[in-house]
Amino acid sequence: MTVKQPHIVVQDLTMAYGDFVLMRDLTFTINRGDIFIIMGGSGCGKSTLMTILIGLKAPARGRVMYGDLDFWGADPQIRDRVIRRAGVMYQSGALWSSMTLAENIALPLETYTTLSPARIREVVALKLALVGMGGFEEFYPSEISGGMQKRAGIARAMALDPEVLFFDEPSAGLDPVSARRLDDLILELRESLGTTMVVVTHELSSIFAIGSNSVFLDAAKRTMTATGDPKKLLAETRNSTLRLFLTRGEKS
Repeated sequence: MTVKQPHIVVQDLTMAYGDFVLMRDLTFTINRGDIFIIMGGSGCGKSTLMTILIGLKAPARGRVMYGDLDFWGADPQIRDRVIRRAGVMYQSGALWSSMTLAENIALPLETYTTLSPARIREVVALKLALVGMGGFEEFYPSEISGGMQKRAGIARAMALDPEVLFFDEPSAGLDPVSARRLDDLILELRESLGTTMVVVTHELSSIFAIGSNSVFLDAAKRTMTATGDPKKLLAETRNSTLRLFLTRGEKS
C-alpha cells in the first residue's frame, strides 16, 4: 500500500471579509497526486478558499503549509517562488482575447524563464498537444468553442510544469458531453504527470468522476463538516446536509 504524502496542509483556517466570518476552523490535507475537490453550495466560500491557497488573499487566521513551509507566514518573495510552482485555470479560461493560443501559453514562459523563442514554441506545442489541441497554436480564443477555451486554459496553467494545478469551476458553462471530456482530461493529466489537482466545483458528475479526496464547506454552519473521498463520504455519512448535497435530494 502506497503511503500518501501531504502536499498542502490547511490548519485551523478562518476566512473572513472584515468582521464577516465566511468559514472557520478549516483543517484538511491535500496529498500529492490527489484530485482534491473543494465542494459546497453557492456562497459557501469555495473560490475564496482557492484564492487563499494560491496566495491572492490572506486568511484571517490559521496556516497553509506547503510541505514544511508556512505559506502565509513566509516573506512575500518566498511565497512568490512557491506559487510559481502552481498553475491556475480560472472559470472563464481567462485567455487574452487579443492573443493567439500560442501567445497566451507563451506569456508565462517569456515572463518567468530564459528559454529561447524556439524552445518556447516547442513547449507551447507540447502543452497544446497534451490537452488534445495540437495544431491550434494560431487560433484566437473567439475562434474556438467554450470547451476548447477551457482546454487551452489548462495548457497555459501547465506552461511552467507546476507541481499543483488549481481549477475554478472547470465545467461551468459546458454541455454534459464537453464537461465529461474535460473530466477525462483532468484524469489523464493526473495519471500521466502525477500532478496534484485542486478543483473547486459543485457539479456532482465531476465530483464523483474525478475526486479522490475532498472537503465539504457547509454555508449554514460556516465551517467544514467532512473531508475524504467523495464516494466514501456518500456511502458512510450521517450528515443530512452533506447527503442532500451529494444526492441533490434524490432517494437512495
